[in-house]
Amino acid sequence: MKSVKLLVKSMALAAVVAFVACEDEVKSEKEEIPTNPIQEMSYSPDATTFEVWAPTAESVVLRLYSGNELAEEHAMSKGECGLWSLKVEGDKKGLFYTFQVKVDGKTLKETAGIFARALDVNGNRGAIIDMRDTDPEGWNEDKAPEVDPTEIVIYEMHYRDMTAHPSAGSSNPGKYIAMAELGTRSPEGLATGIDHLKEMGVTHVHLLPTADFGSIDESKPTNQYNWGYEPKNYNAPEGTYSTDAANPVARIYELKTLVKAFHEAGLCVVLDVVYNHTTSTENCGFELTVPGYFYRMREDGSFADGSGCGNETASEQPMMRKYMVESLEYWVKEYHIDGFRFDLMAIHDIETMNLIRTRLEALNPDILLYGEGWAASAPLYDESKLAFKRYTYRMPGIGAFSDDIRNALRGTLDLSQGGFIHGVAGNKEALKFGLVGGIDHPEVNHSEAAWCADPRQHISYVTCHDDHNLRDRLEHLSPEATEEELLKMDKLAQLGVFTSQGIPFIFCGEEMYRSKRGEKNTYNMPDEYNAIDWSLKHQYSDLVEYVKGLIAMRKEHPAFSLGTAEAVREHLRFIENDNEAAVGFILDNLDGIDRAKRIIVLMNGSRESVEFDIPAGTYKWISDGEVIHPKGMVPYTIRSGKVTVPPITGFVLAEY
Repeated sequence: MKSVKLLVKSMALAAVVAFVACEDEVKSEKEEIPTNPIQEMSYSPDATTFEVWAPTAESVVLRLYSGNELAEEHAMSKGECGLWSLKVEGDKKGLFYTFQVKVDGKTLKETAGIFARALDVNGNRGAIIDMRDTDPEGWNEDKAPEVDPTEIVIYEMHYRDMTAHPSAGSSNPGKYIAMAELGTRSPEGLATGIDHLKEMGVTHVHLLPTADFGSIDESKPTNQYNWGYEPKNYNAPEGTYSTDAANPVARIYELKTLVKAFHEAGLCVVLDVVYNHTTSTENCGFELTVPGYFYRMREDGSFADGSGCGNETASEQPMMRKYMVESLEYWVKEYHIDGFRFDLMAIHDIETMNLIRTRLEALNPDILLYGEGWAASAPLYDESKLAFKRYTYRMPGIGAFSDDIRNALRGTLDLSQGGFIHGVAGNKEALKFGLVGGIDHPEVNHSEAAWCADPRQHISYVTCHDDHNLRDRLEHLSPEATEEELLKMDKLAQLGVFTSQGIPFIFCGEEMYRSKRGEKNTYNMPDEYNAIDWSLKHQYSDLVEYVKGLIAMRKEHPAFSLGTAEAVREHLRFIENDNEAAVGFILDNLDGIDRAKRIIVLMNGSRESVEFDIPAGTYKWISDGEVIHPKGMVPYTIRSGKVTVPPITGFVLAEY
């Protein structure tokens, strides 16, 4: 076994040497890598060209299949830079292909390669298609809506969660095109699906992993469930969400149809991408084309595991870096994607992340990029060079999820203790840190150093698909509370998120008090745990309207997204208060920035009333803790300069 692991390590070294040698022929190794993308399969009616990068291979064989029957077999030719290629004459559309690589006398399993853009069922073979056949009508005219950066609100969703429950009213539950359906309604007649998102006013829809993943058998009935964080092929959509997984054109056409529908509804599209690990090593193209190269390997030849999933990819390797960049560019160009969320982003190196930003901004200056600034365990690479949250300031234009504001508002991951909304002391400075958007501010004394260079790098949230959702947390941590009290805590948490200078992020169904039956990790659990029951929208319409109002409030008041650290330090100051579960702040001197000249936010998470000292004046109530009026209610003069906030309540006032 040891000799095998050492062999893998030597092959990986050979691959590095081969790539660097090729790089030196073109430009210095330290310069930007070649930008010409590798065309694994390029179709025309006259001929189809194939390419595969396998610098350590002794031979590469291309196999063409008609259904499951082998139709043709061809030896490929090795060229420069370890690139094997072959041109097959004739119209091969409708066939499937694989590559089989031989390394050090060992013939590896067949693979679709690493650049496959169309797949058979379960993604073991690439499909020869004409990509023009995948474009819905009007695709060439499709474009994303223009969104003011001050108005960005991210809504995270899973396809099945949104459309699988009968109450969603979808004719294609759980499918790409289900979310493209207009006019779907709950039994109570309320908007569901895409109409609901438009009604709420969110700007960006964050789709859980959409690239082909290996955890569901696409050949079986599609009521199987998985979040999709087990990637197999990075450049083609998952077949589970297609109405016909056996048709390689259908899954692409249907995803594009959804993207177009989102854009027409005024919504931008963010894909959740998982380049940090693969579902396995023995069945993925990386290891079946260049063994040991694309992953970080320990000294004994075993796979490092910073992802907690059995392996971690090596973004610092020149070809892996090139691969990530070109894959993301492909999703932008071919699918018109408007942003990406990076799973376990800290496994990737900072240089690669900055290159990604540069290259994607060249395609779309408004591209939205953010990720998880952590790993499951320590990656096998220099920590100071990795995209950990604490180094976000070194990645301009890339954001990170803020566990600071999350934990401050709702408590710890392990449910051992609540947070600010539960009246628990010790969360004040972390909440203030989140409210200023993770930047350095003279009135914030957080235990962690500021990690954002500008506040829009700070993704503000209380829950996401991972971990317990907010309702389940509240019910677990406050079993004696009434539902009225729990909803007050929910509203206060949302107020903290939406008055933060960071970008607000909400989990699907959170606005209607969704539950996952108390389960923490529902990544592969059935619909009864994950699917949203849309009757909740009627039952908790007050909360729905409150969150809808918060979204409208941010659009009405750009001061909640000042955009630069300097502006936040200039215009935001905190109101002194001795209560450990009470925070107030003032956005002041807003002429030329906001419709209001002054905005005051007062949050009381304690179980007693708290008095705040504010500047005397005539204010409009934007929120009284129960209802949001973005433009403000009837003016109210506060001559004493004192406002008393009831327990578990948040006020927002504006002076015009």
